[in-house]
Amino acid sequence: MIRITKTKERESIGYWMLPKPDFKIKRWERVPRVSPQVPFGYEIDPDDDEWLKPIPKELELLELAKKHLKQYSYREVAAWLSTQSGRRISHTGLRKRIDVERKRKSLAAIKRKLADRLEKALKQYEILEKERLGYYTYVEDGDSTSNGNGTSI
Repeated sequence: MIRITKTKERESIGYWMLPKPDFKIKRWERVPRVSPQVPFGYEIDPDDDEWLKPIPKELELLELAKKHLKQYSYREVAAWLSTQSGRRISHTGLRKRIDVERKRKSLAAIKRKLADRLEKALKQYEILEKERLGYYTYVEDGDSTSNGNGTSI
């Protein structure tokens, strides 16, 4: 009698392995301390009082709480967050924390757009400079194509 191993059996019936999902591991970074109050999800770094050390569990719960706000009130989500994390947060504290994050994201987006506009304007300026009459560039010493006064031959 021939025993079929599980792998042979799986191959014979068309078994295949599904690809594993791509899990991204979040790495929370230290942030500088800008106020005397320590925000939810952080604690004072024991090595340096000027920095806040992240608490990954609380920050993950805060991310989940943001999703819950689509269905529940700030009071309900703050109560849930307080019981899950073991650290108290009021509904106004939760609202302020989320508003600050939204504000920072929108400011970053505005500054990114302004940087793109500035980059585009600089490119247009370079094109205009090259098209005007008498445009020249400086040439390195030792370049054989220059005639000595900064213009090319």
